[in-house]
Amino acid sequence: MESLAVRMFHNAYHGRRVLLTGHTGFKGSWLAQWLSRLGASLTGFALAPAADSDHWERLGLSAADMRGDVRDFPALEAALAQSEPEIVFHLAAQPLVRRAYRDPLETWSTNVMGTANVLEACRLHSGVRAVVVVTTDKVYANQEWSWGYRECDRLGGYDPYSASKAAAEMVAASYRQGFFTTAGPLVATARAGNVIGGGDWSEDRLIPDLVRATLRGEMLEIRSPHATRPWQHVLDCLAGYLLLGERLLAGDRSCATAWNFGPAAQDNRTVEAVLTQMRVHWPVLAWRVSDLPRPHEAGLLYLDSALARSRLGWQPVWNLEQALAATAEWYREHARGDAPPTCRQLDAYIEAAAAAGASWVAR
Repeated sequence: MESLAVRMFHNAYHGRRVLLTGHTGFKGSWLAQWLSRLGASLTGFALAPAADSDHWERLGLSAADMRGDVRDFPALEAALAQSEPEIVFHLAAQPLVRRAYRDPLETWSTNVMGTANVLEACRLHSGVRAVVVVTTDKVYANQEWSWGYRECDRLGGYDPYSASKAAAEMVAASYRQGFFTTAGPLVATARAGNVIGGGDWSEDRLIPDLVRATLRGEMLEIRSPHATRPWQHVLDCLAGYLLLGERLLAGDRSCATAWNFGPAAQDNRTVEAVLTQMRVHWPVLAWRVSDLPRPHEAGLLYLDSALARSRLGWQPVWNLEQALAATAEWYREHARGDAPPTCRQLDAYIEAAAAAGASWVAR
């Protein structure tokens, strides 16, 4: 697998200095694992993870681990000055819809000013060549359409989380157009769907909540069984981020824009369908529909990823059944006290990508 690893993304990350914000989180820890596999010189900048979110620590990576808040500009700028990155992946965020309702100011300040701080720090350091700002599928002004949203569709957001991420997109566009037209890094934003996979212990997310309830011997209460989401494994969207970063590092200015990385159309499923498929791999899982009042959340949301498919050559590798099987396997092994199967699942994903002819991997 090592010979395969160094041939991913045309070796763009081998020996490359990378700053990853949010590296202690769910997506961030998986991306840190992949960047380490690619031979990057990795520095992470993030808050300490919650007590029950130990994925980053259990990976045991040799990356520089810097703790701090993206709202703290001096600390962030110092981390960037010390690490001297050539590319920045900005994943640090307040990512939870219901938490955003409880504390909207935390959400706005983290997602908007945190993004502005990252881009301002990059503006002050000429060595940064590329920035990938990760947002969400929820940046779109949701009309409950039965077709996918494209990158040119109107941004918006009913709830504080969605609106703050749409605002982060505007911050990125402002820096791209106002400061980086002729000099400075190429800046792109990446919008993914409902990402699943092992190591996610966030509150108010379907699968982490299901796993926690199961480990306590309880039945999970779900809010919106018929809500439809674009579900995808974390490695599928991370492959998109890395492919996008490769193109930015190569100086491709046409890629300094917004990108959707969503699953195939058939993997837009209801919450109930996802739970039913998860139970195939873990029969003890159980749930019921809650009758408690809940804040507004979108009922129907699709992404159109035709742009990433046609211009970047990106494609999903694992379908939803494969993604759910890998996710269930990860949590079952965790429940047994085993070491996280993250590396093994990354290997399996890379092999599947090679077999599928993915553009970013070559034998």
